[in-house]
Amino acid sequence: MNDKAIREKYNTITDLLICKGLTITTMESCTGGLIASLLTDIEGASAVIKGAFVTYSNEAKIMEGVPQDIIEEYGVYSKETADAMAVACKKSFGADIGIGVTGTMGNKDPQNEDSALGQIYYTIAYKNECYSKDTIIMPQKTRYDYKLEVADIIADDLRSIIEERF
Repeated sequence: MNDKAIREKYNTITDLLICKGLTITTMESCTGGLIASLLTDIEGASAVIKGAFVTYSNEAKIMEGVPQDIIEEYGVYSKETADAMAVACKKSFGADIGIGVTGTMGNKDPQNEDSALGQIYYTIAYKNECYSKDTIIMPQKTRYDYKLEVADIIADDLRSIIEERF
C-alpha cells in the first residue's frame, strides 16, 4: 500500500468534484476522519467539502442522525448502519454525496458484540441511491495502515460513482 498513491487518488477525486460542482461529506468511524482529511489535501477543497463527522462511538452516531433502532437491530458494524451514516451526513450538510464507514480494525471492540476483525462496511449515498459494500481487510502493521487500506478501497468506488452517475 502506497500512501502517496492513495493521496493522489483523493486529489483526483477532489478535482473531479470541483469540476462537476459537487459537494461531499463523510461520517466516519473506523477511519477516524482520514477520508475527509484526504479529500481536503488540495487547494480548492473548501468548495466541495461541506463538513464531516467522526463518530467513533455509538452515541456519536446516534447524536448525528443514525437511528438508535438501526444500531440495536442490525449492530453498529452492519450495512444498515453504514447506510444510515451516509444518508444522515448527506442530509445534515445538504451535500450531493455522503460517505458512511464503520468496521473493526485490528482488535475486537469490547463495547459491541458484532465486532469481527477486519470487517468493514461502507456506503456512498448519492442522489436517492445508496451504494453499499462490505469487505474484509487483511491484518495490517498499524491502525493507520488499516485506515489507508479502507480509504483506498472507497476511493475507487467513489471515483466510479462520480464519473458514471453525475
